[in-house]
Amino acid sequence: MSKKDLNTIAELERAIAQKYGKQAVQHPRSSWDDEKEKEYLEQLKTLAEKENKKKEKVEKVAKDGFLISKKLLNKESNRKCPVCEIYSFDIKDNMYMAKFSCCYQCYMEFVEEREERWKTGWRPNKDEIEKRRLSKNN
Repeated sequence: MSKKDLNTIAELERAIAQKYGKQAVQHPRSSWDDEKEKEYLEQLKTLAEKENKKKEKVEKVAKDGFLISKKLLNKESNRKCPVCEIYSFDIKDNMYMAKFSCCYQCYMEFVEEREERWKTGWRPNKDEIEKRRLSKNN
């Protein structure tokens, strides 16, 4: 590099320092220390963890000729009524399972018009459930 180029660079640095402050022309390592290095590495770790979580959410897996979101495969479906313990494929049970933690039949038998009692924690005893099962089978 010629002396003229070095003078031009020095003039530019002075002008930048005058307009934006001395930090604008400082070398980045001049204010870097071990504490900043540790903080930076921690930030990198948390960023990598967040990115991995995002990737897991959108990751697709081939299943029976289709691409399915991996998070859907890990999801367990609760199709068994906690009250009567009957496994249900009925779609209308989904709403009652979500809202009242029971199937549609148990809702009709034990919850309907007694919703406040149900919400306070009342559940039918085993005899009532067994009686309902027997009447359903006959």
